[in-house]
Amino acid sequence: MIESVLKWVIPTLLGSTLTYIVSLFNKNKALKTGLQCLLRAEIIRSYDKYTARGEIPIYAKEALEKEYKAYHKLGGNDVATDLYHQTIKLSIK
Repeated sequence: MIESVLKWVIPTLLGSTLTYIVSLFNKNKALKTGLQCLLRAEIIRSYDKYTARGEIPIYAKEALEKEYKAYHKLGGNDVATDLYHQTIKLSIK
């Protein structure tokens, strides 16, 4: 009796656990991608705003540096990297 119960309980528990882990992995990947997109958009927005002005306030520069570090750690490394470097070179207001 116990043997027959264990034959279906153990695979069921292992299958459920695996399904849960895969679900968490997929959600984590989606959150990472979403956050990376938001950071990229903010870097682009800062570039547009401050290059038009020709200068950047110190508080905005500090925030941009933090945003870029997080963006880069999440795997972002595209045109936003070039925009970041251009923006960070602006004179400080």
